[in-house]
Amino acid sequence: MKMWILQHLLFILCTALSCVTDAAVIHVSGYEGSDVRVSCSYDQGYKTQEKYLCRNDCGYSDVLITTSQTKKNKYSIYDDKRTRKFTMTISDLQHKDAGKYWCGVTRTGKDIYTEVRVEIKPDSCCHSVSKVQSYDGGSVSISCPYESVDQNNLKYICRGNQPSTCLQQAVVTSDSKQTTQFTLTDDRKSQFTVTITNLTQKDSGSYLCGVHRNTGLDDFSAVELEVNVFSQQTSTMTPNNITVEPVTTQSTYMTSKPFRDVTLFTIFNYIRAAFLALLTLLFIMFIFVMVYRNKVRKLQGSEVSVMMLSSTEAVEQRTISPTYENPEYTAC
Repeated sequence: MKMWILQHLLFILCTALSCVTDAAVIHVSGYEGSDVRVSCSYDQGYKTQEKYLCRNDCGYSDVLITTSQTKKNKYSIYDDKRTRKFTMTISDLQHKDAGKYWCGVTRTGKDIYTEVRVEIKPDSCCHSVSKVQSYDGGSVSISCPYESVDQNNLKYICRGNQPSTCLQQAVVTSDSKQTTQFTLTDDRKSQFTVTITNLTQKDSGSYLCGVHRNTGLDDFSAVELEVNVFSQQTSTMTPNNITVEPVTTQSTYMTSKPFRDVTLFTIFNYIRAAFLALLTLLFIMFIFVMVYRNKVRKLQGSEVSVMMLSSTEAVEQRTISPTYENPEYTAC
C-alpha cells in the first residue's frame, strides 16, 4: 500500500514535469458492447517486471489489472515476453469506458507510463443509407467506394448493420472473391463492386460494405436492398439489373442504370400504338383524297369535251339551214 502511495506521488510529480510518457500516445477505438485491445511494448530489461493498466492518476484504486492477475472483472492482460509486448483487453465496452488510460511498467523509482486514448462508437451504421430495388430472379450490383490508401486492404460485404461483427459474418471478401450468389471485384483504384444474382425476397434487407483498416476501425457504407415479386401484369418484363454505389458515413456516390417503372412502360406502349394507328389513318385519308381529286379532274375534262362538240354541231346547223328556208329563191 505504501509502495502505491509513493508511486502515486511520483506519477503526479512526473505529470507536472511532463515526464510521464516515454512513447507516443496510443489511440484505440471500439464499438459499444464489443471488445477493444490495447498493446504496449517495453524494453529488453523489463521482461520480468510487473505490467499494468490504470486510469486517472494511476493511484492504488486506479489500477485496473496487473500481469499478476491475468483477468479481473471486464479486463484481461497477457504479457508476450518474446515480442516484449503486453496486451490488455477491455470487454463489453460502454460509453463510460471512453477516455484516457495508462500502460505501466514497474521499475525502481519512477515507473514507465504510456498514454492510451480509448474511443467508443455505437455499434450501428450509418448516418446515410442507399435504398435500391430489384426483382425476384434478377441481379443487383453494389459499388463501394474507398480511399486510395486502402487499395491493398481487405474488402468485404455482410448482411445487417453491426460493424463489430461484419467481417466475421461477411458473405464474400476480396480474398474469396466469389460464392454461389455473391461476386466481388476490385478495380484496385477507388471502388469494389459486389454483384448479387438469383435474387429472392429473402435477400431483402440491410448490407454493409467494409474496408479493413490496419489501425483503427474499419470503414463502412450502408445499403438497403428491396427485392420485389413480379405480378401478372409485369411477368412479360425482364428484371432490370441495378448498379448502385451506396452511401458511406463520409460521402455518398450514386451511379445507377435507369430503373423502368412498370406503369410508365405500359403507358409508353399505349402511346406508341396510338401514334402508329394515327399515322396509318392519315396515310389512308391521303390516298383517298388523291384518288378523289383524280376522278374529279377526269369528269371535268369529259364535260368540257361534250360542250365543245355541241357548240360545233350548232354552228354547222346554222350555216346549212338558210338554203332550205327560202322557197322563193329556189323557185326562180
